[in-house]
Amino acid sequence: MESRQTTVTRWGVFIVAFGASLWAIDAPIRKPLTETLPATSIVLAEHLFLALYALPVLLWQRRAFAALPRSSWLALVAIAWGASGLATVLFTTAFRIGNPTTVILLQKVQPLIAVLLAALLLRERLPRLYWPCFVLALTGAYLVSFGRAAFQAIWLLPQERILTAVLALAAAALWGSATVLGRYMLSTLPFPTLTAARFFLALPFLVTLALVEGTFTRTWTVGLAEEAPRLFFLALVPGLLAMLIYYAGLRQTRASYATLAELAFPALAILVNWWVLDTTIDSWQLAGFVLLWSAITALSWIPAPTPVHTTRPATPVS
Repeated sequence: MESRQTTVTRWGVFIVAFGASLWAIDAPIRKPLTETLPATSIVLAEHLFLALYALPVLLWQRRAFAALPRSSWLALVAIAWGASGLATVLFTTAFRIGNPTTVILLQKVQPLIAVLLAALLLRERLPRLYWPCFVLALTGAYLVSFGRAAFQAIWLLPQERILTAVLALAAAALWGSATVLGRYMLSTLPFPTLTAARFFLALPFLVTLALVEGTFTRTWTVGLAEEAPRLFFLALVPGLLAMLIYYAGLRQTRASYATLAELAFPALAILVNWWVLDTTIDSWQLAGFVLLWSAITALSWIPAPTPVHTTRPATPVS
């Protein structure tokens, strides 16, 4: 007879995989929207819909915020403005410029960034094999970014691919920092409340960015007036619903198993993007992703040198 722990772990893996697989439907919706709307307008509209979830939760949990110290508020603002706001704008812009499948595969560098930042900011010791894994992952990310062109001289690399890689990796770095700051915040706030604060506090940043860019009006006249159903679906399904399902499974799953389950996201994204958007990757990009994913998987199975606090990875999209 199976133990309860085995059953819980097994179902947790399936739930993580299901939640991660929902992220794969983001690109077929987000990519076409970039043809009619600026990236900031798309992300701002998403967060306006996400506020329908965030505001009731924040009102319900308002007492939890009254006792937060200044450092916690600074962490919340950094998560909201950096990860939920700026990172998603960069991610969306990368979709408009380059191959969305490449952008998605590059998000797998997030755990490496999160571990490095945890060492710098939270004084957690790096695993012994971190740097070999880091080099292997960078090699994989380079191949994912440029494919066959990776063997050309740097100055001959396609400019749009360079810009796409820079934007995607910058978004991954911001989401990786949110992992570290979120780890700090989860000691005082439950995840649903932290998520609500992340969404809601991003709104002032996104509104200001849209006003500076001159895209605020377009968010309403084109985005919410003409594209509201697609924007609402984007915010609800690959955004909020996928995140909540993913974290529900993660609570019952070891991090090393979750890393394997998360493979459902890029694997399904490659197929969905090929079928819906007619975007493909070459064999060298696929080999690069195998290297990148192998490095992350190896790192997840290496025993931590210090006790691990409650950890939640950053969200790829929203």
